[in-house]
Amino acid sequence: MTPARSAHDVLTIALRKPGDVITLRRCTQTVCRAAGLTGSPLVRLTTVVSEAGEHLLGVPGLSAHLRLEETDTVMVTVRIRWHGDSRPPAPLLTAAGRLLDDSRLTGPHEDGHHELVLAQRTETPPASLGDLAADVRATLADGSTAADLIEALRTQNGQLLAALEESQRQQDELQRLNAELEETNAGVMALYSELAGELQATNTGVVALYAELEDKSRQLELANEYKNRFWANVSHELRSPVNSIIALARLLLDASADPLSDEQRQQVALVQASGSTLLALVDELLDVAKAESGHLEPHPTDVDLRPLLHQLRGTLRGTAHPQVELAIPDHVQQQPLVTDEVMLTRILRNVLSNALKFTADGHVSLDVTEQDRTGGDPRFVFRVRDSGIGIPANELDRVFEEFYQVQGPHQRGRAGTGLGLPYARRLTELLGGTLTLHSETGHGTTVTLDIPARLTTPAPQNTPAPEVPAPDTQAGPPPTDPQAPEAPAGPPPAGPQAQAGTPTGPAPRPATGPGPTAHVVVIDDDATFLATLPPLLDGLAASVTTLSDSTRAAATVAHEQPGLVLLDLTMPTTDGYTVHRTLAADPRTEHIPVVVLTALEAGQVDHARLPGVRAVLNKTRLTAPDLAAVLTPHPTPPPPAAPTPPPTPPHPRAEEPR
Repeated sequence: MTPARSAHDVLTIALRKPGDVITLRRCTQTVCRAAGLTGSPLVRLTTVVSEAGEHLLGVPGLSAHLRLEETDTVMVTVRIRWHGDSRPPAPLLTAAGRLLDDSRLTGPHEDGHHELVLAQRTETPPASLGDLAADVRATLADGSTAADLIEALRTQNGQLLAALEESQRQQDELQRLNAELEETNAGVMALYSELAGELQATNTGVVALYAELEDKSRQLELANEYKNRFWANVSHELRSPVNSIIALARLLLDASADPLSDEQRQQVALVQASGSTLLALVDELLDVAKAESGHLEPHPTDVDLRPLLHQLRGTLRGTAHPQVELAIPDHVQQQPLVTDEVMLTRILRNVLSNALKFTADGHVSLDVTEQDRTGGDPRFVFRVRDSGIGIPANELDRVFEEFYQVQGPHQRGRAGTGLGLPYARRLTELLGGTLTLHSETGHGTTVTLDIPARLTTPAPQNTPAPEVPAPDTQAGPPPTDPQAPEAPAGPPPAGPQAQAGTPTGPAPRPATGPGPTAHVVVIDDDATFLATLPPLLDGLAASVTTLSDSTRAAATVAHEQPGLVLLDLTMPTTDGYTVHRTLAADPRTEHIPVVVLTALEAGQVDHARLPGVRAVLNKTRLTAPDLAAVLTPHPTPPPPAAPTPPPTPPHPRAEEPR
């Protein structure tokens, strides 16, 4: 701090009792106001002076000196002096140094006193310092100062009482608010407890509902599995009798059979057409079951659309109404199409058949468009348009539901199951495409099939290399109209021919030289199929032995040493896989070729368990040329020299329908 160039004493007060400290505070305020020091600086100086006086009260020689000192400006200074070793507390000195412009403690001096200097700077110019000091001394010497002090104390006491009353009022208000808060807290806790109870009950209900939903979900999955299994089993079990009905009808209609009257021929033809329709329905049910269970896989191949469209045109033309024009183009491809030809044929046939069914007058057309879209994604788009009755707008989303049919008089006389469009959409999704439908009542329907030009799904590699190539009898599409594929032909079943081990031709003899196969053993538990198969083998086998008891298959084949074995896969007790493994493991029969005849589709046959079989043929689409292809004579090694005892004659047993 700059040393004072001059100083003027204003007042000296001896501090002996608390009232002296109050007088010092009051006089300090008067000097500050006279020097132009107001507001926060005044409050800080008077507060520190009062605190210092109260702390030092009682020490020897305590006095306070109010002065106006000149530095670069006028300073209001209070110098508190005392004798002895007493010192103000350190917090007071720290606060004084922070609040005031000058604060210092000096001493002891030569006479043994200590001095605490407390000063605050004013805005008064130094030139008027002398006159200012005189005015302040005159003011302090005036008798009204004591009266002002008493009045100030009275005012302060009144203010203090008012503050106490306000504090008491606020305390009462605080107590009231605390009481309300406690009451509110009690209500909140009660509400929380209630909500917690309700939440716990809700959570318990949710857990129970979730468990019930899980149980229902498992039941639905199980029911869906049972449904698919039922479809597959029933469809498989229906195929054999339906095939037999078709085969027997064809035998009756054959030119070499006994002549029929016109009415009988018409009735038998009706039986054959009904059987073909039922077979188509069975195949459709089985395919839908396989599609839902994920067992239907596409087999991509290069597809030539011209023969495919020609086949559709020839198959469907006979199903159109006389007043309906069916237009299927001879499309010439500009780019290759690699997809599953069988699935594509089924989709187009289902959509076209549906259009022809509900178009009584007008046209049904198929358009083919090849598109090269951005990103190198070539597509084939097939559009089927008809001028039929159309579909109401509120039914468009439901026509793709299984077993759903749009109700109305248009359904009379039109057979259907409601599986055509759902099955077509499932096949389209397997081909990586989309099937959409746009229709308006009375203005026809447009169905758009959009598939990629190249299907990237690889075909399963389960088919073994056969010893002799056989025609692909399993790749044909299932029929969807009365013009069904060829079914096996044969005469009506005769009791003795269905018995185990019963020969239907000359005595068996080993195959020698060219000509028909000398002897064939047929192992199958289906009595009807065993009765219809021998006519197909006329001219292909010199003799045929049918065996319905698969447990005696190995012994019978070892004894008769046939040139070929026709083996069914699905049989009770011992199935075809086990019979084939037994024949292949026996040195007496391992050289005899085996051809598998089964009602299973190609994807359902476990080829890995059939090593070395000559071919796998499907009963449903079995024809004489198929059998001729696999019955081509092959030299058969002579049987072992050791004699084989004849098997015990089998006992006839009742055959169960497959």
